[in-house]
Amino acid sequence: MKSKFFKGLALATLISASPLYAADYVIDTKGAHASIEFRISHLGISWLTGRFNTFNGDFSYDAKSPSDASINVEVDVASFDSNHAERNKHIRGDEYLNVKEHPTASFKSTSFTPNAEGGGVMKGMLTLYGTTKEVAIDVDKVGEGEDPWGGYRVGFSGTLELKPHEFGMNYKLGPAAETVYMDLNIEGIRK
Repeated sequence: MKSKFFKGLALATLISASPLYAADYVIDTKGAHASIEFRISHLGISWLTGRFNTFNGDFSYDAKSPSDASINVEVDVASFDSNHAERNKHIRGDEYLNVKEHPTASFKSTSFTPNAEGGGVMKGMLTLYGTTKEVAIDVDKVGEGEDPWGGYRVGFSGTLELKPHEFGMNYKLGPAAETVYMDLNIEGIRK
């Protein structure tokens, strides 16, 4: 009898001592509640904007332990869309994104440093144009809660600044267009 009691006590202790695991979310691309948009200066006069229409991913997040957050995203680079068919064809071609040789881009987080507002800095490895580099994304938490369909959601936004030449793209656009700003809006549905 005592051995059953001590085994039960040991099991209860192990369970209570186990770390809490973050909730897992799938990025809501099906409902179009997530986006990867870009902007780059055009001749230093205006902004050229667009988006990547096809991507997927998932993430883990727990508001009680935000430093354990992680995310994985894969982007179909051929889904580049600047709302101009000829420009899209040109940008997808050999001079820029070269989607035939580099059809996907990906991001896999390595750490998250939270701030007091629920956001923070997400670091990770970005693979673009066949090159992988560590990047840092400033992240804001937009909100979280139950949705009208019985699910639970959480949303974040962030901006990534990247320089295409650091990933091996050598086509010169002039000094005003050395930086691309990627605006990320991620809404996840708890699995």
